[in-house]
Amino acid sequence: MIHVIAVITAKPGKRGEILQHFRANVPAVRAEKGCIEYGAAVDAEGAPSIQTKWGADTFLVVEKWESIDALKAHAAAPHMAAYAAKTKEMIANRVIHILSPT
Repeated sequence: MIHVIAVITAKPGKRGEILQHFRANVPAVRAEKGCIEYGAAVDAEGAPSIQTKWGADTFLVVEKWESIDALKAHAAAPHMAAYAAKTKEMIANRVIHILSPT
């Protein structure tokens, strides 16, 4: 299994618009062969003081894939290219962590 944590930082005030495009793309991603989990997350409200916040412009994409090949196919999927084209100008920074369980 492969875990992916993508940290997406929007240009100021653009996170909501990116998330609209993200949510519209979720059904296509979850239908992909090898997708176990795929969703977005933001800072939890009311969390204890141990929380280190990402901030109002950032969200994380939490993914699980059956294999690295499934992840590669996901990255090459036409719906992902369309999502990237729609959101490219709204994104300030993107960092992707690809992890293996220990």
